[in-house]
Amino acid sequence: MLSTLIFVVIAIVIVMVLIASNRPNTFRIERSISINAEAETIFQFVNDFHNWKLWSPWEKMDPSMNRQYSGSESGVGSIYEWTGNKKVGQGRMEILESVAPKKIYISLQFIKPFVATNTVDFSFQSNEGLTHVVWAMEGKHQLLAKVMCLFMNMDKMVGKDFENGLQNLQRVVNE
Repeated sequence: MLSTLIFVVIAIVIVMVLIASNRPNTFRIERSISINAEAETIFQFVNDFHNWKLWSPWEKMDPSMNRQYSGSESGVGSIYEWTGNKKVGQGRMEILESVAPKKIYISLQFIKPFVATNTVDFSFQSNEGLTHVVWAMEGKHQLLAKVMCLFMNMDKMVGKDFENGLQNLQRVVNE
């Protein structure tokens, strides 16, 4: 009986690993919003990490988290590091490219609760006072992450945070 149970558990694990190993090696999560403001106005809220406190959805998950800013005040070379509760963890962002008011490219490193390195990009496209803002994150899936994604939908989880953040950005810009 015990040997049958062990065999079944091992078989389930093998099947899960096989299914997971056939999943894509990369991911991209993307959300967008149109904001009634010029790109130049919106750009400054993203290009300066000090302003993220006003709109980032993770800032509200742990209002007492530790934040450290270094490097440039804003734009290329600007660095933001945080350590917070279990919901926000620990990580580091650095702006690698900043083309006002069109795009911002960020290196994102998660340290806790898991280690991962991703890229984040924002694009801003204006047309007659209305700006289409796209927020995206890309990264690689290692085998463990692929197995986890069999049980969790990362696009829905993180995508919801992106949607909240973009709505917060819209609110802050229009205040």
